[in-house]
Amino acid sequence: MITQEVTPQMLAEWKHTFEKYKDLLRPNRKSGAEILAYLQSNYALTEITDPQALTVISDNVSMNPFDAEKLPCGQEPLPKAFYLENVGNGRKFYLSENRDDPDLWGAEITKIFVGIDLCSGFYIVEGSTMLWDELCAFRGVDEKDLKNCVVVAQYIDALKRFGKLDSVIRHAQQ
Repeated sequence: MITQEVTPQMLAEWKHTFEKYKDLLRPNRKSGAEILAYLQSNYALTEITDPQALTVISDNVSMNPFDAEKLPCGQEPLPKAFYLENVGNGRKFYLSENRDDPDLWGAEITKIFVGIDLCSGFYIVEGSTMLWDELCAFRGVDEKDLKNCVVVAQYIDALKRFGKLDSVIRHAQQ
């Protein structure tokens, strides 16, 4: 998850990661529905039906050409919004050792917001870079993603964070 202004050094590191791994990966991107099912099977979620929250998700897809291209032809975003609850498996995101610096979000996080577009597979997380990375590792990449050094580098970093890089590369080589 990019949480700061991109520097030339960061871009150079991403390009290096991209060159190292791009030929070892294969398309494996999950759909928005699969991301939602993953979240629902692992965490307690409270759905948010607030039109403003849903519009934020839709606008993030529609106004970003990279994400808008992932929409099936003629399809509009189909947003879903949730709070990830501080219970069960979700507790780990609220533990002090896994929390982000409050300065990142402007305050101490009391609720983690998750938005998903069911049509494009876009997701947004506010309040936990750890959850964003987990979803990045789960979602995977498609053909177009594999040509984007930033997307590939974020995916590789997420896989490394959860110890999944070797298994994803092994699976891609089969």
